[in-house]
Parts: sequence; structure tokens; C-alpha cells
Amino acid sequence: MSDSWHSLLSQKLALARALLIRSSQATSQVDADASGALAGEACRQGAIELILRARRLLLTMIARLYQQRHAEPVSLDEIRTLTGDGNPDVEQLVELARTPGSWWHHLDQLEHGQSHPPAARKTVSADNIIAVARETGPDRSEAALLETLKALKAFADELSERHGEW
Repeated sequence: MSDSWHSLLSQKLALARALLIRSSQATSQVDADASGALAGEACRQGAIELILRARRLLLTMIARLYQQRHAEPVSLDEIRTLTGDGNPDVEQLVELARTPGSWWHHLDQLEHGQSHPPAARKTVSADNIIAVARETGPDRSEAALLETLKALKAFADELSERHGEW
């Protein structure tokens, strides 16, 4: 049963990878009306959404591995409640969530960025300009997204393989 969830998760990640490749192609095109930049951003946001969907599928896959046949958890707290304290797979994810720079932490930042409007900026005038501030937020570069995608895929593959041996 968890094999089908693993396959669905892998499919979402493959589609996300395809969108990231398309994103870089679209943004590298010289297009006078900026449709290349728009298409690139659409592909990037679509890829992020697919990666976030894959993360939710990972939680469902874990629930199925632990005999929770109808559960579709959406958070670490929910999967922890379903599978009980001390579950090594869930504890590994909890530790990743606490670790800045981990793939799970990166996905948390991306999810927040996708579902909240950008912070309001102060207007710049000659009187209040002190330094140039860089946009804060998660790294949405193709390289960072691909790295997170690979890490999620590796975790899911390892989990599937480890539980498939039983």
C-alpha cells in the first residue's frame, strides 16, 4: 500500500523537476514583453507547490507504513499523534524541522512564502536611505529547489526501502 504512495510522491517530484528545468529555460529567454519572466515564475511557483504536495504525501506514506490506513496527516504534529511518540521516522523529520538549513526547514520557509503576501516595504527617499536591503525569504533559486527536491526524494526512497525489507 505504501508503494503506491511512494510512487505518487516520486511522480510529483519528477513533475516539479521538469517545471524547474522549464523555469530556467523560460527566464533565460530574451523576451521583450516579459512573458519569459512570467512563465519562469509560474514554473517556479508550480514546482514549489508540487514539492510541498510531495511533502504531504510523505506524511501520508509514513501513516500507511504504520498501519494508519485512512489518515492523511498534514503536519508533523498530526503524524506524531498518529504514530506515537518515539517513532524513529517521525523523530528524524522533527529533528530536520528544527535544523536551520535542512530540506524540511527550507520547505517550511517556502510554504510560508507561498501562502503569505510579501512584507510591506518602506518608501525610499533621500532622507531615509541608509543601506540597500536585500529581499529576505527562502532561497527560491533553481539550485536550492533542486537540492531540497533531491533530499526529499532520498528520504522517501530510504524510508520505502527500509520498510520494504520487513
